[in-house]
Amino acid sequence: QIKLVESGGSLVQAGGSLILSCVGSGLIFDEYAIGWFRQPPGKEREFVAADMWRGTVTRYGDSVKGRFVISRDDAKNTAYLQMNNLKQEDTAVYYCAGSKGSVEGPYDYWGQGTQVTVSS
Repeated sequence: QIKLVESGGSLVQAGGSLILSCVGSGLIFDEYAIGWFRQPPGKEREFVAADMWRGTVTRYGDSVKGRFVISRDDAKNTAYLQMNNLKQEDTAVYYCAGSKGSVEGPYDYWGQGTQVTVSS
């Protein structure tokens, strides 16, 4: 059974930084693109970032470019999302997801989400 588990969500002040982790099990991690998505309160889920095998392909959503960095350690079955210069509009539940295909998806496996709240 493939499972993805996010952690690291927290309450942080605007301008601060946070690192989210996504640990996978039941899959050969480096065969999957890992994507990060978020769902702000009352809004649709949106794409944040995605990374393919060994960082060969990386994508970022426009709202996070230059502030967030996606990375992965395939030996640890773990992906990370480094979030810098956080803004209140970054407040959301953050999900990691796995795609056997590419960074474009489809993403068939999802974690349960971790809450990030950015205060003023």
